[in-house]
Amino acid sequence: MPYSRMTLSKFIIEDQRRSADPRPDLTSLLNDIQTACKLIAVAASRGALYNSPVATEVNAQGERQKLLDVVANDIMIKTVEWGGQLAGMVSEELEAPYDIPDTYPRGRYLLLFDPLDGSSNIDVNMPVGTIFSVLRCPEGIDRPAADDFLQPGTAQVAAGFAIYGPTAMMVITLGAGVHGFTLDPQIGAFTLTHPNMAIPHASREFAVNVSNERFWEPPVARYVEECIKGAGGPRGADFNMRWIASMVADIYRILIRGGLFMYPRDTKDPTRLGRLRLLYEANPMAMIVEQAGGAASTGRERILEVTPTGIHQRVPVILGSRDEVERLVTYHREHDQGIDPSFDTPLFNVRSLFRAT
Repeated sequence: MPYSRMTLSKFIIEDQRRSADPRPDLTSLLNDIQTACKLIAVAASRGALYNSPVATEVNAQGERQKLLDVVANDIMIKTVEWGGQLAGMVSEELEAPYDIPDTYPRGRYLLLFDPLDGSSNIDVNMPVGTIFSVLRCPEGIDRPAADDFLQPGTAQVAAGFAIYGPTAMMVITLGAGVHGFTLDPQIGAFTLTHPNMAIPHASREFAVNVSNERFWEPPVARYVEECIKGAGGPRGADFNMRWIASMVADIYRILIRGGLFMYPRDTKDPTRLGRLRLLYEANPMAMIVEQAGGAASTGRERILEVTPTGIHQRVPVILGSRDEVERLVTYHREHDQGIDPSFDTPLFNVRSLFRAT
């Protein structure tokens, strides 16, 4: 019966009751976040029917905003700022940290979020989502500056994401496993449908934007080439490639059936070490993936141990099934040590999926 189901609100409360250090303010914050995600899900579901006077512009990342980017950002801020749990926020859409208005009480947590991941998919009706990370505000700080948000991923108190697809879902970790909740429109609540999500250690799927292959480093080119060679190649197995261009959708697929997601370092823009933002994309997803039994690396360093240098810092991202991530880490190490094996790369010597004859 619907009234006997485990809702996200009930799950968070029971988790805090079991904790040796219960944090009712964290419970309240997470409940406000799920409310914001419900509101964003409604806005996303209306697509071109959604009408808002909000103006769009180029955001802090130099990217052209979609209408729903701005709407989602405003929904998240307005839904969580008033509750008294937060000292400050960082958003992909804002250049500087958001200061909690003086009209509201201040709390001891910091919220970092990407209000609408995969927004380039909006016009083609593909899944989009929201990613968030929760940190503790440093002691003695009432008005956090940018430097107060520069904490490694290991310091995260909670992390999660929502995905707005055929069904709206939230996936969350409080540091002890990963759990998935589906929004039940009949009762308006996220309901536990995927407890204790676990990523298989091995997989035969990978997700990467192959249009960037000419910019990849040799370890990544080597890995993808081996996968494409299939059963007749060095891996001795056929692989499938998936690429949705929405991190929430690609990571959700990995949580369900395993695989590898890559946005590796490349030479397309020499001023950037990576594409994805560390604090509100890579770190929360790395925490989720590790809590589900997977691994997350830049190729050379565990993502959760990267020292942040800026609130919009970008890093390479390789995460998913542990065996596949570790293989790519090994390839990076061998490359850096100058012991790359020679391998035939018809895929990467010319821009074609087929060998020239």
